[in-house]
Amino acid sequence: MEKIVAFIPVRGGSKGIPNKNIKDIAGKPLVYWTANAASQCELIDKVYVSTDSDQIKSVVNGLNLPKVEVISRSEATATDTASTESALLEFTENHSSESVILIQATSPLLTAEDLTKAVQIHAKEGKSLLSVVRQKRFIWKETENGTVVPVNYDFNHRPRRQEFDGFLVENGAFYITKRTALLAAQNRLSGDVVAYEMAEESYYEIDEPEDWKIIEQLLLNKTKASSPVKKDIKLVLTDVDGVLTDAGMYYSESGDELKKFNTHDGMAFKLLREAGYKTGIVTSEVTTIVENRAKKLKADFLYQGKEHGGKLQAAQEICKALNISLDQVAYIGDDINCFDLLNSVGLAACPANALPKIKSVPAINVLTKKGGEGVFREFVAQFILE
Repeated sequence: MEKIVAFIPVRGGSKGIPNKNIKDIAGKPLVYWTANAASQCELIDKVYVSTDSDQIKSVVNGLNLPKVEVISRSEATATDTASTESALLEFTENHSSESVILIQATSPLLTAEDLTKAVQIHAKEGKSLLSVVRQKRFIWKETENGTVVPVNYDFNHRPRRQEFDGFLVENGAFYITKRTALLAAQNRLSGDVVAYEMAEESYYEIDEPEDWKIIEQLLLNKTKASSPVKKDIKLVLTDVDGVLTDAGMYYSESGDELKKFNTHDGMAFKLLREAGYKTGIVTSEVTTIVENRAKKLKADFLYQGKEHGGKLQAAQEICKALNISLDQVAYIGDDINCFDLLNSVGLAACPANALPKIKSVPAINVLTKKGGEGVFREFVAQFILE
């Protein structure tokens, strides 16, 4: 029997933000952030994403996150009026474990570290636990005669912020309880309850478009701050279609194939060359267009016709010629034939519209621009020449 399982309910319908749970935020589907945090928590044995949507099932499965399994939920627990408790209880009745963690996908600022510390508290105390944030705000309430009175302080003796303990606010990120207690109380919390305090910015939940903008910026800042910038990069490689181009297929009236490149990416090659970096293009197609583009960019290396493992092999050949290791290589790609190479280099990145499997590569930097929009220039400016 599994000791601790995580349960993440994600419905297909969303009134405020259409397809909210699989809409990209900071370069990844919303559900990715909490599912990934749970999957990275070593104290969680299994992560179940429960949904009524085939589209969500496909997206989550495409993330290829360890320990994550997508399960179906009944129609009765997936309506607009159905409670989260109904889905949680339906799951718990059919899955054995000692404890269950209910995680809300609308709290993408959740981290594996948060979950690990909270599980340790739950294990020690043996009580229901919920996530909270500390708010240092002065709260007032209306009275029957229309006046207002303070709830948590005396305005005649207003405390300074550093002297004010504030109050704990439920942020909705997660809840932990014993399975037996959950089934007995029919509620995510019961008995004596303890709290795990998260960072203040985790107060935000995604319910409205305004919340989305705030949290996306927080995620982007957090991702950039945690990304290991490799200062020993010697070689910068890129894919073509979906990175240097928008992956579109264009044809002239005479049937000639055309590709649209971005001049900003061309400048990135020039900047890299002037800074002493070697550059290269590794692509699965074989076209004269790419050959001509590589010459114009003055790329040091061009490998065409490289599918899947062939891209990694090409990078290894270049490394051997330059007497460097793959740890000294930066690469940006967007599709499954880039997967092996992205998993092997010292610095990996992908466009905002890369496939979910590519976005799941550990430590990959998901950029804000899409392929063909100057994403290679963004990669170079942000992580290599910053």
